[in-house]
Amino acid sequence: MRKWLPYLLAVLAGSSLTLAYAPFDIWLLTPVALCLALYQLNKQHVSGFKLGWLFGLGWFGTGISWVHVSIADFGGMPLFASVLMMLALCGYLALYPALAFHFLKRYFSVTWWPFALPLFWTSAEWLRSWMLSGFPWLSVGYSQLNGWLNGWFAAIGETGVTALLVGLSASIVASIYTRRFIGSGIVAAIAIAGSVGLNQINWTSPVEDVSVGMVQGNIAQSLRWVPEQDLPTMTRYETLTDLLWDNDIIVWPEAAVPKLELLALEYLQKMDARATEHDTAIITGVVNYNFESEEAWNNLIVMGKKYEQDESGHYYYFHGNRYAKHHLLPVGEFVPFEDLLRPLAPLFDLPMSSFSRGDFQQTNLVANGNHLAPAICFEIAFPRQVAANLYEDTDFIITVSNDAWFGASHGPDQHMQIAQVRAKEFGIPVIRATNNGISALVDHHGDIVARLPQFEAATLSGKLSKVTGYTLYRQWGDSLVWLISLALYLFAVSKRATPREK
Repeated sequence: MRKWLPYLLAVLAGSSLTLAYAPFDIWLLTPVALCLALYQLNKQHVSGFKLGWLFGLGWFGTGISWVHVSIADFGGMPLFASVLMMLALCGYLALYPALAFHFLKRYFSVTWWPFALPLFWTSAEWLRSWMLSGFPWLSVGYSQLNGWLNGWFAAIGETGVTALLVGLSASIVASIYTRRFIGSGIVAAIAIAGSVGLNQINWTSPVEDVSVGMVQGNIAQSLRWVPEQDLPTMTRYETLTDLLWDNDIIVWPEAAVPKLELLALEYLQKMDARATEHDTAIITGVVNYNFESEEAWNNLIVMGKKYEQDESGHYYYFHGNRYAKHHLLPVGEFVPFEDLLRPLAPLFDLPMSSFSRGDFQQTNLVANGNHLAPAICFEIAFPRQVAANLYEDTDFIITVSNDAWFGASHGPDQHMQIAQVRAKEFGIPVIRATNNGISALVDHHGDIVARLPQFEAATLSGKLSKVTGYTLYRQWGDSLVWLISLALYLFAVSKRATPREK
């Protein structure tokens, strides 16, 4: 039993991380869980890879358990198969902390872990955000949105907060083993004091209020692509929008229009004319399909006024004031190894699971004189892509989603938390519209200023301020994190790096 105890504690430490994220927000659990896992890592005969993998299995097994809801409820697979797929996904994601722990234990003594782990962990997380199109969900920095380190988001981003967290946790573990507590205490004090100080800086300043209206249709996922439900769905969005015409911008969620764009032209042109008549613009998600090239895109389009001085609407089929989703969701929006997997199960033949990929960098949407950087669904979890679409005249980040796939799980809360972190690290307000919640307006500090309740058809009106200025993270991105992590690593290598047994 003693032999397996470190591994059991690693699983429990990883599992506890779920409580550190929204909606629970027990953010102090993150360094505690990291310290517990790292403390086990330094024990003799413990495999770094195995312990890191089990830590990751607990981390993702509980943290993204909401994926099972979509597989079980909408994938058409038996319970055993859906659980197996969920375990396979979590087992894959757990490989990344396993690699970080493996290299840390193999090449460094515990004294030098605080210097080496930030680079190993940042590298592993970068790989996780890139491999197989990337899945950077649940990076540990997100858990600190309401914690003592949240001032660092505007300076080094979520990537940097994650590196800071793992480095701080490693320094605490090193101090326990070496019984030199002064160093870790100083590091913790500097990290917390730096966060407080950074929060006092007004990186960006409000300059002009914009009124934003939002429609949350709350269409059941089982009805979204049923042809008989097209008209009721479109009627619901039009009726709810009648309450919002006095706003500068009106936002509908991802694929709010349930028909292909070409087949919904009459409806879209009518809404374009109505928006123009009321001196506003509507941004909506819609699927576009080119029957000649047989390509489909998950799009955001603008109807109504493009600029404030316009006298007529600008919508026409395939106009350029649109955004095509770049980061497609595996299985949901594209099927890897398509010829092999599609015949195996209904999960691999879901409606709208063969999208084409939009460009990594695209022009902003322009709606009634406002410039918006789009991110559809889980694209908001990719800070580098969001940054690539922020320009000098960008006023807001807009993200739309359909979280009905995940039912009454903690997935939508985690998704909302990610959007708030994007607002804080870039210093730009975020507009988030979803089919069934959480729909909200987030200011440039990352605070929610207005939100709608989940699982209700409802509307929201609120004001967000355009801002002037730049956060340090918007200017430098992840460059500072990589430079600092590499410098710390090279220092450790030059001074005290020692080979360890496998």
